[in-house]
Amino acid sequence: MALRSKEKAAARKENAEKRPHATAKYIRISSRKVKVVIDLIRGKNVEEAEAILMYTPKAASEPTLKLLRSAIANAENNLDMSRDTLYVAEVYANQGPTLRRYRPRSRGSATRIRKRTSHITIILDEKK
Repeated sequence: MALRSKEKAAARKENAEKRPHATAKYIRISSRKVKVVIDLIRGKNVEEAEAILMYTPKAASEPTLKLLRSAIANAENNLDMSRDTLYVAEVYANQGPTLRRYRPRSRGSATRIRKRTSHITIILDEKK
């Protein structure tokens, strides 16, 4: 029941190239575990998001912090945006390919071990 969904989608697509972003692919952490961390920074300004990630005791916070800093550098160097006006507009983690390994079990059988990966994307925007 979204109102003007086609117009909104077109406007979002138009502004997609103008907004600074960074993507990290094939991160060896499950996307479920990454989503716990990225939910903490969604909608925050970049200074606050960086501080949150620095002091979050989760394994996913380290690659997410590195990715956030990369997105900030992209905004400053490529698009001449000020760091003070930036905030985390969108952040999401999609599931990447799963590495399948096998572990021996009793009576000559084997169990599949799934090592999951994720693709993390951060899109920044300027406050108006």
